[in-house]
Amino acid sequence: MNIRIAIDAMGGDQAPHVVIEGLSRVAQDFTDVTFQIYGSEAEVFPLLKTQPKLQSISTFIPTTEIITADAKPSAAVRSFKDSSMRQAIMAVREELADGVVSAGNTGAYMALAKISLGTLEGIDRPAITGLVPSITGPKVMLDLGANVDVNPQNIIEFALMGVAFAKIVLNLPNPSVGLLNIGSEELKGNAVLQVAQQMLRSTKCLENYYGFIEGDDISKGTVDVIIADGFMGNISLKTMEGTARLMTYFLRQALDQSLLSKVGALLAKPALLYVKNKLDPSKYNGAPFLGLKGIAVKSHGGTDASGFYNAVTVAADMIRKNINQNISAMILEFSQKLKGEETTSNFNPEGVA
Repeated sequence: MNIRIAIDAMGGDQAPHVVIEGLSRVAQDFTDVTFQIYGSEAEVFPLLKTQPKLQSISTFIPTTEIITADAKPSAAVRSFKDSSMRQAIMAVREELADGVVSAGNTGAYMALAKISLGTLEGIDRPAITGLVPSITGPKVMLDLGANVDVNPQNIIEFALMGVAFAKIVLNLPNPSVGLLNIGSEELKGNAVLQVAQQMLRSTKCLENYYGFIEGDDISKGTVDVIIADGFMGNISLKTMEGTARLMTYFLRQALDQSLLSKVGALLAKPALLYVKNKLDPSKYNGAPFLGLKGIAVKSHGGTDASGFYNAVTVAADMIRKNINQNISAMILEFSQKLKGEETTSNFNPEGVA
């Protein structure tokens, strides 16, 4: 299988350097991936020439515009016709590529991807999905900021898409699902969450539905898939990132206080590296826009080469295992159960037709 991925080489704080370096690492590790790289010829092509292996599996397409981090989504849709981001997305629409990866402006990326690719049948709104660390290992969380106002149907769609993602990316046969709420009690939360929970329980469309969870359940690893609207999801994610930075800051302060603490830090170096590795944000980089008629993965704007590498491998894995087919099958099954019909699940975690 040849996996073709379109790359926006100009998106992100350190583009195109970290993009090309990340892609070169992918080229070293995988033999089934090729790239179509879009960006400034003056900035990208010289970097590409320094990576012969990457250049041999890539097609470079020069573009003349860049969608900046402060560009409004509406402006990105109306203008920037020859931007690296738009052209990379259009490659997926025109079936020249199987997926697209960008570290650029999130709002512009989502708007362009939704308009250009459209949504899967039965999906009203795509959701930004990502992995978050927990005591028991990485967990899937969505939506991370695409949809501030949602209805119960949107919540259920997020749950079904999250389960499909967890089965494929985390290789979990029966992932558990929880709805993020202000309390775990049945009567807690707003009307949207209450109705969504009733629908999930009555249709039994999820094999392993846990119920409501609270914020501390994310780090506890209580469930495998955390469902939230974009408002709660984004705040939770940014709070976790900020807490990790705060812990690192305090730890460094404590270890620099005296000679004894510095000696202790040296002795504890293996343990400290273990913690750093567990909390390394680049390991969790790569947030798909689930629900689109095409694979689109968002890399963090401030990512390094390792993070961009991970974002590309997420996209490749989703393509290999045909995640959209599996999401569509789960949505169809839910709609049939909602109508009182019985059906056999068509979910295929290996992506085999």
